[in-house]
Amino acid sequence: MTLGRLVAAWLPVAILFAVAPPIGYRWDQAIGQPAVVWSFNRWEIGWRLAEAAVVTLFASLWFDSLGAGGWWLLFFLVGLLVAFPRRLVLWQYVEPPRQRALLAHASLDVARYVAAGGMLAWRLG
Repeated sequence: MTLGRLVAAWLPVAILFAVAPPIGYRWDQAIGQPAVVWSFNRWEIGWRLAEAAVVTLFASLWFDSLGAGGWWLLFFLVGLLVAFPRRLVLWQYVEPPRQRALLAHASLDVARYVAAGGMLAWRLG
């Protein structure tokens, strides 16, 4: 795997991760507020770009050594591992409307990982 191929695979995932997280990301806002909150700060964008790099390297390992089959299940499971643990800790301390928001936002994170897996399957597979 060449560095150029990795960068070409990382770029669409980095764009997805930089743009997608603010959608529904603020679960702690007042109930009844719009779910779409756009907040871009450099620190958060930097961590999202690093997250995209790690997912790209993980996908490179999967597609270059283990095969291309079942990529959607792999990225779905990774998305579950990333999205749910921190929200499940909060789940026990918040009221039901916020619990639904936590579930919705965790589901958006899982969908973001599956979408990233699809992009990486297209670029690396």
